[in-house]
Amino acid sequence: MCGIIGLHLKNHGLEPRLGELLTMMLEAMTARGPDSAGIAVYADRDAAPGSPEPAMRYSLRSDETTEWDLLGKGIATETGSEVTVQQLAGDLAVLISPADEASFLTALRRVGPHVAVAGYGRAMVVVKDVGAPAEICSRYGIPGWAGYQGIGHTRMATESAVTTAHSHPFAPAADLALVHNGSFSNYATVRRRLARSGIHCETDNDSEVAARLVASRMAQGAGLDDALRHVMKEMDGFYTLLVSTRTQFAVVRDSFACKPAVIAQTDDYVAMASEYQALARLPGIADAEVFEPVPEETYLWNR
Repeated sequence: MCGIIGLHLKNHGLEPRLGELLTMMLEAMTARGPDSAGIAVYADRDAAPGSPEPAMRYSLRSDETTEWDLLGKGIATETGSEVTVQQLAGDLAVLISPADEASFLTALRRVGPHVAVAGYGRAMVVVKDVGAPAEICSRYGIPGWAGYQGIGHTRMATESAVTTAHSHPFAPAADLALVHNGSFSNYATVRRRLARSGIHCETDNDSEVAARLVASRMAQGAGLDDALRHVMKEMDGFYTLLVSTRTQFAVVRDSFACKPAVIAQTDDYVAMASEYQALARLPGIADAEVFEPVPEETYLWNR
C-alpha cells in the first residue's frame, strides 16, 4: 500500500504556495506509506546565458560524504561548462549546468561514481529519502518551494527494499517523473526485454520498470498518452499511475481499478490523490469537481 499525490496549477497566483500545498497533501498520505517518500517539483526557471532554455538541473544524492562544490568543479572541468551547486541537505544537491545531458552524465560517472541521479530536467527537481513524509519535507525545505506542478509518493514497501534508491518518484528522463500505487506481476519479464534493447534499471523496483517503459516509448517519439497506453498493454497488475512531464500531468488506472484514486478539478488547479483526505484542505475544494478516474482511461492535462 502506498499513497500518491499530485497538483497541477492553472492559477499563477498559487505558484508561491505549491510546496506548502504539496507538503500538506503528502503528509495526509503518511498512513499509506510511512517508510519513505519523495516529490518532484516543477518550476519556471530563468534561461541560461546565450540560450532560450533554462540550464539542466540534476538532482543528485549520495550515501557517502560528498564535497558537492568539489564535485561541481570536477564536472565543470570535464565538460568545459560552468556548474552551479545548490546543496539542499548533506546527502542531496542540485547541480545546474548548460552542458548537454550526455556530457554531464558521462562526467558525473567519471568524477563521482558513487553519486546517484534522482532526476533531472530544465524545470524539475526531485527529492526522495527514507523516513516519514513530514520529516523529509521539513529536511529539504519543501514547504517554501514555488512552482507550477508537482507529484509525490509515500511508500510502504512490498516488492523491494526500503532505501532511497527504491523510493518514488522514478525519473528516468529529462523532466519525466512517475509515481505508482500497486504492483506489477510481469515486471521482471518487461525489465529483461528493456535490457535487451539497452535500457537498464538501477533497482529491482517494479515501478522503475514502468517509468523506463514510458521513457523508452517517448524517446521513440510517442506522446505521454500513447506511452501510458503502451504500459497498459505491456504490463500486468493492479496500479494507479501519476506521471508528469514539463508540460503535462496524467493519471491512469488498470482495468480493475482496485487501487484508490480521486481527482479534484477547479479553475485554479487539478489535484489527484489516493484518498480524498489529501485534497480536503486545498483552497476552493468545496467548489471542485471531484470524481474517481475510471479504469483504463488516460486523464491528461496540458500546461
